Amino acid sequence: MAPPSIVAAFVGGLLSSEVPGDALLVAIGGTLLIFGIDLLRPRSGRRPPPAGQLSVRATVLSGAAIGLLGGFVGLILGTLRIGALIRFIGADAFRAVGTNVAVGFCLGVAGVFGHLAGGVDWTLLAVGSAASVPGSLIGARLTGRLDERQLLRAVGLILLVAGAATIVQGLL
Repeated sequence: MAPPSIVAAFVGGLLSSEVPGDALLVAIGGTLLIFGIDLLRPRSGRRPPPAGQLSVRATVLSGAAIGLLGGFVGLILGTLRIGALIRFIGADAFRAVGTNVAVGFCLGVAGVFGHLAGGVDWTLLAVGSAASVPGSLIGARLTGRLDERQLLRAVGLILLVAGAATIVQGLL
């Protein structure tokens, strides 16, 4: 998932001045709401591949689409990626969380290199990193303590909150 995301994010960054950022934020927020609602309601209709039989096509396509959107607005969009990993690619919730973190790290590193010429707010990067590392370590220690349904509900609620906040940011 990382390679198509990185390439598409680079393209999105190049094209970002062509698309209004606020419109993209509203579209991303709407997508987050859809994923959140989908995770909170019982499944019906088309099912993803069974766990262990991941869809390579869905991985490449969703990675590229999320990378492109992220490149447009300068976000790694982990909240979108986790929904795609669970619903379209067929990853179980625990693997989706780990994969999401790993791909997000790759995109973050690529984004820093991509923005070196235009400038990087090193203070913001340091503060964000300092806050993220302890949270990641705590989360890693808690891995496996929730059952998968509880984890999916928690992720669904986070997606609803993130989606609503992203829409509000795009509208204001």
